[in-house]
Amino acid sequence: MKRSGWWVTGISNPESVAEHCFRCAVIGYYIAHLEQADPYKVLVMTLFNDIHESRINDLHKMGHYYIDFKDAEKKVFKDQLEFLDQRIKRELNLLRGDYDQQKSKEAIVARDADILECLLQAKEYFDQGYLVTKKFFNRAPSYLKTKTAQTMWRQMKSWDSSSWWEHVVNFQR
Repeated sequence: MKRSGWWVTGISNPESVAEHCFRCAVIGYYIAHLEQADPYKVLVMTLFNDIHESRINDLHKMGHYYIDFKDAEKKVFKDQLEFLDQRIKRELNLLRGDYDQQKSKEAIVARDADILECLLQAKEYFDQGYLVTKKFFNRAPSYLKTKTAQTMWRQMKSWDSSSWWEHVVNFQR
């Protein structure tokens, strides 16, 4: 499934939900270590956070403004867990509940990873010439709660996301 929020900015072929989840997991793992949170719990939260979208698609923020999607997301998640081993089902339900409540350090880190990944994607699109994505830079960072995520965002803002390869090429000469 493609992430639909970018379509409203004119990006016709945005990244997939799977790509987003993978990058969230990598970012979450890193932040978890620096924030002394359990990286396993953060990884599971980030990997399963948007799994419902594999059945009901990604509904962007404008859609959420008009449609209360939370009940549908919970129903899909319940259905997706239905035939799993009871221990795994129990663990995933607990971690999902923890993520939704946003009270544990792990849940806060996982949410920060989700927000930061969206900001990183917006920055990459901006660097590719989709200038309207810069609007995400204004409000989204205010939702970051951990010092690590806030620091990472400050660094990302001034970073040229397309220049990493230049250092690799230059070092191999």
